[in-house]
Amino acid sequence: MKARLTWPTTIALAALSAPGQLLAESNVQLRILETTDIHVQIVDYDYFQDSPSMTSGLARTAALIQSARAEVSNSILVDNGDLLQGNPLGDFIARQRGLQTGDVHPVYKAMNQLDYTVGNVGNHEFNYGLDFLGQSIAGANFPYISANVFHDDGDDDPDNDVPYFDQYLIVERTLTAEDGSEHDINIGFIGFVPPQIMQWDFSNLRGRITARDIVETALELVPRMKAEGADIVVAIPHSGLAAIDRRGMDENATYYLSQVPGIDAILFGHSHRVFPGDRYADIAGVDITKGTINGIPSSMPGFWGSHLGYVDLQLVVSDTGEWAVVDGIGAVRPIFKRDGQDIIPLVEPMEEILAAVQEEHEATIEFMRTAVGEITVPITTFFALVRDDPSVQIVTNAQRRYVERIILGTEFEGMPLLSASAPFKVGGRGGSGYYTDIEAGEIALKHIADLYIYPNTLRVVTMTGAQVREWLEMSAAVFNRIDPHITGEQELINPGFPPYNFDVIDGVSYAIDVTEPARYDRGGNLVNADSHRIVGLSYAGKPIDPEQVFIVATNNYRAGGGGNFPGMDGSNIVIEAPDTNRNVLADYVFELRTVDPSADGNWSFAPISADVNVTMISAPNADKALGPGSPIEKIGVDSEGFGRYRIRFGN
Repeated sequence: MKARLTWPTTIALAALSAPGQLLAESNVQLRILETTDIHVQIVDYDYFQDSPSMTSGLARTAALIQSARAEVSNSILVDNGDLLQGNPLGDFIARQRGLQTGDVHPVYKAMNQLDYTVGNVGNHEFNYGLDFLGQSIAGANFPYISANVFHDDGDDDPDNDVPYFDQYLIVERTLTAEDGSEHDINIGFIGFVPPQIMQWDFSNLRGRITARDIVETALELVPRMKAEGADIVVAIPHSGLAAIDRRGMDENATYYLSQVPGIDAILFGHSHRVFPGDRYADIAGVDITKGTINGIPSSMPGFWGSHLGYVDLQLVVSDTGEWAVVDGIGAVRPIFKRDGQDIIPLVEPMEEILAAVQEEHEATIEFMRTAVGEITVPITTFFALVRDDPSVQIVTNAQRRYVERIILGTEFEGMPLLSASAPFKVGGRGGSGYYTDIEAGEIALKHIADLYIYPNTLRVVTMTGAQVREWLEMSAAVFNRIDPHITGEQELINPGFPPYNFDVIDGVSYAIDVTEPARYDRGGNLVNADSHRIVGLSYAGKPIDPEQVFIVATNNYRAGGGGNFPGMDGSNIVIEAPDTNRNVLADYVFELRTVDPSADGNWSFAPISADVNVTMISAPNADKALGPGSPIEKIGVDSEGFGRYRIRFGN
């Protein structure tokens, strides 16, 4: 068994092997390459937009892998999970085609060409169930690890729990030193997944597996790995980096993992961010120039193949085979760069990867272009700012259904659940054609992307009834104040207020009185403390209780403080779901097949007694969405091509 020397090695190696003779040592560089959060994005193609992409795709990352390997004598490639779910190709394989015995999932048709040493399981690997996960990874020609997932044996004794995967892997490699000599080394790899999988995939996993704390598991297993002969230990946590106090069972535990003795490098993921990067500059112990966390070389290479991550370790080995890490850096390389509004590719896709999945890729495109469900009424965003609208209703319905499932068996089960979303494509700076317009009938996945254009991730927050009211007051700032005593034309929509901040909250009923001044400005400042536009706010048919606690489905942007909403700063987030709101919507359509997105009319404008002349702009053809007796009528087209419409406020 090879013992690992502690640093400083130059002192350790100064011991005499014979009187007057020093131990010899050799310098060795080892490059550890990482991909993570590929989410089935093998081909450089945007299936939602039905067009090529220069910003994603393992086929492009593969070119970086080739060049990074060519630069060094010693390299190893690892993957850090979230491979099987996350784009239409993944849904097509899992939900439409399926895997038969002997089938190889397209992600492994691609990855098997790149000589991976080991893969770690990400949280999204569980999204299609354990059986599909097992079928899929059986096609990988490299082993998988995950240290903190165990079979659920139904008892309360953790000492007899059996790991569901191999917890770690120790591989022997022969490395070439700078002087040309060769040396055997035992490299230990240990992987982790967020324990929140038990919440996120409760329906798939309950009664079958359990998950433990990442750091506690590492503290137990890293010494065991060393005792079993690992000369160096590489951690592969599917877990992000956060500068918050450790609470146990942390989702983003990489910072604390860097403090576990014996870990020499960390290749992490899950957060869809890039490390080293400026957003981490102010975290104590982080060096974004060198790419270290508490001195441990680390890397996180974005998502969808946007970057290649790597750690370069400087090692020394004695002539007795004892190894030590003397230095190291963490870094990333992108597949593209931005020049203003332009995207400039830095590599071309690897043709072998494209060829390996060509059949599944083309089948997915065809799948995206064909119906995956049906809507019973049209969905447009022509008037989504002025009436309860199917384009928002279908999103809030999907979010509610999703959250109802993931709170089963948790402390939040049974709590009153609300769902918030906003319209997105409603003209504005996008121009007179920037609207969603989907006819009733067949709906394709590319339409899903048109309904939810942002890559937000679902979040759940807790709010009191009083806070829900303030949330809606902030949303209502999208409207200009209407003076009932003025007979001239008054524009209803404030063009300076982003429409994506006009949240509709389903699950409560309310009216908006636009004759009152806005309570908040667009910056979230309370500017009219005595004003209340939200009237008649009720829950379950009764006036809302200001003290009642609700859980509200929303997105990471809003929950984290985006839009400057009162009571929204990230502190009241209770669930950080792993899925994007777009995928939540797509899954909703997949499962129901026939969807009625009709708006439930839970909000409206409070009537104005006077005969006011209130106007708005929309698409020039938006009048096709107006039925008989509509309070909205077309009055013309403006110089920028927008249609102009008058809104009648009833008594």
